[in-house]
Amino acid sequence: MSLGHLHLQDLRCIEGADLELDPGFNLIWGGNGAGKTSLLEAVFLLGRGRSFRTRYNEQLIRRTASGFLVTGRTLGPIEKRIGVAFDRKQGLSARADGVPVKLLADLSFSVPVQAIDPGIHKLIEEGGYRRRRWLDWAVFHVEPEFGMHWYRYSRALRQRNAALKERAVDAKPWEIELAGSGEWIGAARRQVLQLLEPYWRKVLAALECPAAELNLAQGWPEELSLSDAIKKARARDELRQTSTVGPHRADVRITVAGKAARDVLSRGQQKLLASALSMAQIRLLKDRIGLSPTLLLDDPAAELDAVHLAAFVAEISALGCQLIATALQPEIRGFQIPNRVFHVEQGCLRPV
Repeated sequence: MSLGHLHLQDLRCIEGADLELDPGFNLIWGGNGAGKTSLLEAVFLLGRGRSFRTRYNEQLIRRTASGFLVTGRTLGPIEKRIGVAFDRKQGLSARADGVPVKLLADLSFSVPVQAIDPGIHKLIEEGGYRRRRWLDWAVFHVEPEFGMHWYRYSRALRQRNAALKERAVDAKPWEIELAGSGEWIGAARRQVLQLLEPYWRKVLAALECPAAELNLAQGWPEELSLSDAIKKARARDELRQTSTVGPHRADVRITVAGKAARDVLSRGQQKLLASALSMAQIRLLKDRIGLSPTLLLDDPAAELDAVHLAAFVAEISALGCQLIATALQPEIRGFQIPNRVFHVEQGCLRPV
């Protein structure tokens, strides 16, 4: 599924812009600070309900504006219209074909999108939050019930944590749903990580990355059921006034020769390794459910030498996805000629 049209208002430095996108390779070029990455953020907002650069929607609003709006229309046999808006007073809202979207994760059904940006190395370098989010995006597509279980688990977790803070309120009534949905989430994550493994190894080899291992730390002791782990941790949870075990504490551990990848790899190697994670997901989803996400590439040639860039480009091209990339010049070293080119300068966009 590809994005055919993108419209945005008051997003970062861009007052207004419209793009008619090609289902193949689209290039947005311009100088530093011109607004290139903001256009990629707009696409990501349509598919995820958030930016890939910040958790804070207020940071995305153009100066002097009270909010932003992003709308899009997909290409294909079934055309979908998506809209995401944020207002300082009313918060974030989303619509799909005119119907309010209750769970932002559901946007991904209409506009599945992945991003490889200069900060993708943080997937390796930083804590488990980013890696959980990376894994769950694939689980969401492979396992149709994931969204429901995650919603139930998150609701039970909030209620239990509130009860722990109140102290006088019994937190136990929420533990049955917490354990049930949490066990399902843990099992789904393990299954999808196993499915990803062969794709991951093939992409690593193609990119000439160091051999790395993926292992799921599920968020509670392996030898215990989640129900038993919650009971065992209850005294500690009451003391800390928060739930310390469960899938919200999970991590995907990435190691090289038995050591944490972030401790032994250079920044460029971390970028390749993190890019391989995204490419492996895309390959899995294409083979498993026939899904081809839009792939956003923000300055893809940065920090890669000629050899690794050539391997990177070959793997990206083999994915067969709609590409929307940014560059400082109207071409990207190693990539083919774009199907459609846009130039952005000081927040103003024009097709070339």
